[in-house]
Amino acid sequence: MTARPARLIEVALPLPLFRTFTYRLTGETPNDASVGSRVVVPFRDRRVVGICLGDVPGPAVRAVKDVVDVPDADAAVSAHLLAVCQWISAYYVVPVGLVLRGALPTLLTGAAEPRPAQKTQRIVVLRQHLPTLLERDRVFARAPRQREVYELLESLGGRAGAQQLQEMLRFTASVLTALVTRGLVSIEDAVVSRDPFASRDTGRSPLHPPTPPQRAAIAAMTAGAPGDVYLLHGITGSGKTLVYIELLRELVERRGKTAIVLVPEIALTPQTVDRFRSVFGDRIAVLHSALSDGERYDAWLALERGEKRIAVGARSAIFAPLCDLGAIIVDEEHEASYKQGETPRYHAREVAIMRAQLEGAMVVLGSATPSLESWSNAAAGKYRLLELRERVGGGRLPSVEVVDLRQIAAPAPNASPATVAMHAVVSPVLELALADRLDRGEQSILLLNRRGYASFVQCGECGEVVTCQNCSISLTYHRTPERLVCHYCQHGEPPSSRCRRCNGMTLRQRGLGTQQVERLLSERFPSARIARMDVDTTGAKWAHAAILDRVESGDVDVLLGTQMIAKGLDFANVTLVGVIDADVGINLPDFRASERCYQLMAQVAGRAGRGPKGGRVLIQTRSPSHHAVRCAVDHDYERFVREELAGRAEPPYPPTIRLANIVFSGTDEDATMRLAERGAAWLRRLLSARRTTVSLIGPAPCAVERIKNRWRWHLFLKADRQGDLTRIGSYFLRRFDIPHTADLRVTFDRDPMSLM
Repeated sequence: MTARPARLIEVALPLPLFRTFTYRLTGETPNDASVGSRVVVPFRDRRVVGICLGDVPGPAVRAVKDVVDVPDADAAVSAHLLAVCQWISAYYVVPVGLVLRGALPTLLTGAAEPRPAQKTQRIVVLRQHLPTLLERDRVFARAPRQREVYELLESLGGRAGAQQLQEMLRFTASVLTALVTRGLVSIEDAVVSRDPFASRDTGRSPLHPPTPPQRAAIAAMTAGAPGDVYLLHGITGSGKTLVYIELLRELVERRGKTAIVLVPEIALTPQTVDRFRSVFGDRIAVLHSALSDGERYDAWLALERGEKRIAVGARSAIFAPLCDLGAIIVDEEHEASYKQGETPRYHAREVAIMRAQLEGAMVVLGSATPSLESWSNAAAGKYRLLELRERVGGGRLPSVEVVDLRQIAAPAPNASPATVAMHAVVSPVLELALADRLDRGEQSILLLNRRGYASFVQCGECGEVVTCQNCSISLTYHRTPERLVCHYCQHGEPPSSRCRRCNGMTLRQRGLGTQQVERLLSERFPSARIARMDVDTTGAKWAHAAILDRVESGDVDVLLGTQMIAKGLDFANVTLVGVIDADVGINLPDFRASERCYQLMAQVAGRAGRGPKGGRVLIQTRSPSHHAVRCAVDHDYERFVREELAGRAEPPYPPTIRLANIVFSGTDEDATMRLAERGAAWLRRLLSARRTTVSLIGPAPCAVERIKNRWRWHLFLKADRQGDLTRIGSYFLRRFDIPHTADLRVTFDRDPMSLM
């Protein structure tokens, strides 16, 4: 075999550096490297996995190191996906090596084992057939257990897993060994896919034929041009999922394309997978962060090989290694969870649009409450607006009523302490509605977007609030198990009986959390079956699915939870939705606070009345005149958009302008403040020297000044043109000098979903 000539290649490494590296590829590696190939290279005193970006023309200007290994025969990153990652790098101003690392499964980014092992299983295969009973009596005369195993294997088609056989018959290893020795069976090692959804029973009822509005939406999409973006604005219960399924039937089954379906919450993935798997069978692969590294790698491999045709998952599924991409569906496109919270801080919706343009695919953005950015793009003609204004089956949107907590009458003097406590949280109106549903055997959903038992613990004598030792935030009191927990850094400590400041003994629990509501409901309705769904109850694998399966089977009367219960759930027997406190988050120092509040109320209200029994929604609030509450009551999204956009015109905020949030952080408070002030001065000099639409606001301390022992300041860059923001942000991050003291860092968050 002719040796390959040595050449120089450009390699992107997963390092926070805005540069690539040159290495020499010799002919000694087991595989050749092409654009997108993984390469193992030496960097300083370790080996790292990088991605080949192509050849470097001309001779090396200095001594270069050799590539250690090229693990794969084929490229791990396709040309289209590489172009997407390079766009993310440029738009979000992040080193391309970090983007590429985030686009690949974890098992493909480690240098210790560059060739990930697949899971294997011992398979028992029937080798010799014994067709007559006489022959079997003779062969197994003194080995009845061998005969049981042999005949079980035969009944299973002559091929079964050794563990499966052992679990069914409980035999010892010597039985199987004897069958192998006698040549009756053989044992092989077979690769098995780690698919956690394969064993789930979809249990879904057959899909109904599309309604005329659904057919119109499907027809418009299937007749569209490559790269088109559709905003599917459908009220809750209007059947957006059926539109997705029928669209993919056309693209995947008839045209031979592939597709990506993004969902915002891992909690929604089991239901979504069930619905799609009931139609497309085992052509579905699931990608999200709750999978084990092995499960994620196997799903990635099945998609890359073409064994699976549809990728379903949370935001990282946008990097699914699919060819012949026909569509990317972004369900609940307004959700903030599509924005990555760590480097690279991409938004999956925007990446979906860019990937679709590069690969000639369509994008469908679905929501009952679209983001203001998407709605504005549709109004400007950039996206095509399709609407579903009616619920499937002729159902109506539930009636929504406001319970003004300021007008709740004081408890009677002879009221029991339990009644007083209950009505401080659940109004008499909502309590009666819950009791009515329990009597009728119907289900209810209660939303409180705050977990824990109490929001904080405060001294009744000096007013001191127990705060986190690592963050500028109060500790939340959790009752089961009893701990004070920081919801930013997860620091926990046992509750104290005395105040740290004054040594007082009167410590009071303030605020409200889902644990406290659960206790009050259990005391008031002792026979009710209550399920709580929040981060504390869904940490275990499949915990989301287990809770939702119980609700669907009718084993839960009241589902209580945080925002994860507000979207995507479809239970016909849910006839009541109660929002315990609509004011949670409505007055946060964030320009998106009202939008998030409206979306949450509108989405959770849509969980009610999806069956023939109808539904009722009760929203408890102390701000009944707030436009987010008023519009949620009237199911009037368009009025909310008009009022909200007017509020973002002056001072301007997205979608009126483009925005970037630059965060300065460090372990020393004064050093962090000085870095922020120096960065702001540096940027002002740059902006004054250039003709640009970019303006600067700040710096100032972040709303939460310290997280995980890091002090935080920030400033905003606003621009009329996105190109100006890209150029200024890129120049700043590449040129601004950051001292190495106090562990100082600068983070550039483009199109931020939160300013907290």
